[in-house]
Amino acid sequence: MTAYTQVSANRFKTWLIMFGFALFLTFVVYIFTNALGFQGPSALGFSGVALIIAGIMNFIAYYSSDKMVMAISGAKQIQKKQNLELFRIIENLSIASGLPMPKVYVIDDTAPNAFATGRDPEHASIAFTTGILQKLNKLELEGVTAHELSHVGNYDTRLMTVVSILVGSVALIADWFLRMMWWGGGSRDDNDRGGNALVMAIALVLAILAPIIAMLIQLAISRKREFLADASGTLITRNPDSLADALLKISKDREPLEVANKATAHLYIVNPFKDRQKVIGMFAGLFNTHPPIVERVKALKGMQ
Repeated sequence: MTAYTQVSANRFKTWLIMFGFALFLTFVVYIFTNALGFQGPSALGFSGVALIIAGIMNFIAYYSSDKMVMAISGAKQIQKKQNLELFRIIENLSIASGLPMPKVYVIDDTAPNAFATGRDPEHASIAFTTGILQKLNKLELEGVTAHELSHVGNYDTRLMTVVSILVGSVALIADWFLRMMWWGGGSRDDNDRGGNALVMAIALVLAILAPIIAMLIQLAISRKREFLADASGTLITRNPDSLADALLKISKDREPLEVANKATAHLYIVNPFKDRQKVIGMFAGLFNTHPPIVERVKALKGMQ
């Protein structure tokens, strides 16, 4: 698959996921409202409202995600005169990759890490922590920058932002239903709803499983995007060792990134929580935001 076909595939996946999640939200709300005692037009009306809300959230995510993520992460935009060497690295790699120069942000945190965001290459931003700028050498920083530019060029930044917003929507709706049940919402029209015990059971299972399933889909997509960005970044620098060395150095630094949270963890080049999010057993791989560093380094070494 070429870079051009990958971009087209990511664009298609973005719209497909937006449409699929909107339908999923509508279905979830329809089941929940039926379980709460609403029937026919009322349940459909609530589902329609959910569809409208999903559309609004998609719109907000599409146009404002980069600003929201930077604000949450405590990132501050810098100009060329503030870090001439960093700008030269980004400018050279942008030219090599055929991408516009992104906005550059710095996060005041000594933990080494970086991420990219933005709806398309013309509205992209890359954020670096002060730690990564201090602890990586020039070649390693070039490898990291090429990785993040690849996320931009492959439209991963758009795809993952939309997925994150929609996964959050599923979680909010499931939480709303469980709270309604807790506060007695499920007692409405019990006589009319006597035969709907099965619907209630399905709704309860859905309220528990839907956010988990949505999150697992998000994490699976995130892990695949990291492997692709590693490979694409190497095509820009022609130096897989620089990125491999950077990944090893970042992962060996045990300091967690203070400004990171669960909503933004998947964006970073390396899991910002380090050892705090380890899951043992057969499900360990399912709940990781990133592929294991050992596997990523092995893949990079295999490109030589």
